[in-house]
Amino acid sequence: FQDRGFLYVHTPIITTSDCEGAGEMFTVTTLLEAAESGGAASEPKAAPATKPLDYTADFFGKRAALTVSGQLEGEIYACAVGPVYTFGPTFRAENSNTPRHLAEFWMVEPEVPFFELTDNMQLAEDFIKTIIRDALERCPEDMQFFNERIDQTVLETAQTILDHEFKRVPYTEAVEILLAADRTWEYPVEWGANLQAEHERYLTEDHFRQPIIVYDYPRTLKPFYMFCNDDGRTVRAMDVLVPRVGEIIGGSQREHRLDMLETRFGECNLKPDDYWWYLDLRRFGTVPHAGFGLGLERMLLLLTGMQNIRDVIPFPRTPGHAEF
Repeated sequence: FQDRGFLYVHTPIITTSDCEGAGEMFTVTTLLEAAESGGAASEPKAAPATKPLDYTADFFGKRAALTVSGQLEGEIYACAVGPVYTFGPTFRAENSNTPRHLAEFWMVEPEVPFFELTDNMQLAEDFIKTIIRDALERCPEDMQFFNERIDQTVLETAQTILDHEFKRVPYTEAVEILLAADRTWEYPVEWGANLQAEHERYLTEDHFRQPIIVYDYPRTLKPFYMFCNDDGRTVRAMDVLVPRVGEIIGGSQREHRLDMLETRFGECNLKPDDYWWYLDLRRFGTVPHAGFGLGLERMLLLLTGMQNIRDVIPFPRTPGHAEF
């Protein structure tokens, strides 16, 4: 991104906005009373369960949380100064005990004005290929070690990714492929349902045998900020899927039309007052723009051949586990 003239920016760790709209955020609060002594190491004493917390009395005067993404703030930068990217810690309070989920991870997020979905797809492909090419050229001994000791397909997978243009597959077509497959799925396949890891790996490892970009997802599956297509059913969202890992990048063209954004707030049961600044960004001079996020640890899974994401971060944070 530096080579391409992007500006590296910092976005806040503590935020009052839920970028994903799913409510899976870690709350930051001073309303929990400390025990008699012990400071930060003491056990918190929560307010009675029947009494909701009054966040107006909290440190920030409203509910605050650890960030799930720097995207919304990145959009502010992008519409002001041009292409930007951020790289920092991200937090998700998802109760997901899987080999590819963490409660704390690092994410690279570019945001580019005047980009549409096709531009975003190409940038994502170029980014992944650049990382892989650099790893092969700068760390050949490490890559050979992973190939010999961890997974004997590491180098083959890396070369396959470099040798192929990423296949671009509409979500509807992906569902049709999965429905036609001679497989019994743990998670049923139907239009309007999220693709699960088993579906993503089948598409990349068995059907196409290469990375793919699934795009134009159902409107009901995606957050409020994604550009709505003319069909009224889908949005300009994209996921980059790679062999052995599945989804490695998620992104979209952003909804820059104020009226459509206000409609989406209603559909997603969000309060416009909580996002007044985001709406003002549309009122006072916006442009089409797009961006994505790449999880660093999932990229490491791809490069190293490791099977569990907890093995590629020094201090993994997962449900029920926060040692050190």
